[in-house]
Amino acid sequence: MAKPPVVPTRPPCQLYLITPPAIPDLAAFANDLEAALDAGEVAALQIRLKDVDDAAVLAAVAALKPIAQARGVAVILNDRPDLAARSGCDGVHLGQGDASLSEARAIMGRDAMIGVTCHDSRELAMDAAEAGADYVAFGAFFPTTTKETVFRPDPEILTIWQETVEVPCVAIGGITAANAGALAGAGADFVAVSSAVWTHPDGPAAAVRELTELLKANA
Repeated sequence: MAKPPVVPTRPPCQLYLITPPAIPDLAAFANDLEAALDAGEVAALQIRLKDVDDAAVLAAVAALKPIAQARGVAVILNDRPDLAARSGCDGVHLGQGDASLSEARAIMGRDAMIGVTCHDSRELAMDAAEAGADYVAFGAFFPTTTKETVFRPDPEILTIWQETVEVPCVAIGGITAANAGALAGAGADFVAVSSAVWTHPDGPAAAVRELTELLKANA
């Protein structure tokens, strides 16, 4: 009788932080980031700034990257593999309208971490995985004020992905302490959080502490 296939056990769901789309006071935000990263376990920080020039992006990376990397947190730049490579980021996150995965890999090298937004589509995610993505991102699962969203996947997409594909998946969009546990339970390898951390009434450190404890409880 044939043995059933052995599915590798995945590590517990981890926290993936995303910066606000605008950082008016970089020095103050750097202090908030330092406190947040010291408060709990964070796997990655995505620097995602909108409607700013290249100099502002590079300045943000220069200020925030040392804080994250000193704590073992991977630094991912949104959209721009050219600036990610130039500034020494650990990786880049690509939207469907950004550079292709192959272009990003050519720019950043084989060891870079490259993630791809796949909205609510397993087909897009499979294409990305087959092309060599290090992770795929599904969302937005809930309404969010961080960016305009069109797609609203069902959490079941995380379960199906978890059961069939080894490439990690990130859940994104409107995630808070009230719903992160459900997404972790559904199969997310990472939950991406932005405004729920940076606008928390008790501060970013309290938010990260709460989310870290919640994810551990759902492991």
